[in-house]
Amino acid sequence: MTKVFIVEDHAIVREGLKLILSNRKGISVCGEAADGVTAIRKLLEDQCDVALLDITMPGKNGLEVLKQVKKEKPDLPILILSMHSEEQYAMRALRAGAAGYLTKESAPEKLIEAIIKVASGGKYISPSLAEKLAHTLDPQSQGKPHERLSDREDQVFRQLINGRTVSQIARHFSLSVKTISTHRSHILTKMHMKTNAELMHYAAINGLLTSSHEV
Repeated sequence: MTKVFIVEDHAIVREGLKLILSNRKGISVCGEAADGVTAIRKLLEDQCDVALLDITMPGKNGLEVLKQVKKEKPDLPILILSMHSEEQYAMRALRAGAAGYLTKESAPEKLIEAIIKVASGGKYISPSLAEKLAHTLDPQSQGKPHERLSDREDQVFRQLINGRTVSQIARHFSLSVKTISTHRSHILTKMHMKTNAELMHYAAINGLLTSSHEV
């Protein structure tokens, strides 16, 4: 029996996932968490075979949970199931140790297939993501500008492209305005841009914008 732990902040989505998984022979739900801090504690305490992890959550976001849990339990397969497109977070999640990445638009059969594959030690990625991964192995490829950002810079970048001010971002992350301003400066330098408007234009043409609140 493959025991799956669900980390998802929306109760309706959690119940839907539990219903999908409970109808599959050989899979059971062994626990759940609605925020990042609780997820870390329970995943480190409980015994499960696969963790199903959302990215956008209160407390600590999914990428932070992923990194912390993988430090303590490097052999635990963590499958990302997110509302965000592959272009937005998949590469960063895989680099952080995720065993696979699916969007919430995926069919239930794909979710089951992914769980079974990562539980057996494999990786689950879509053909388009596999092609992108192969491209990054090309020594001539340097990746897209936003992929060069650190994790914190990427978080600030996601806020900036959705129109947040430096002050709003500072409050969101409980950091000083000076710290966020420094991150913004590094982002612009790494991406060879000068203004937030340029960042927003870049995000629009690269499919990085979202209508949801950011991590």
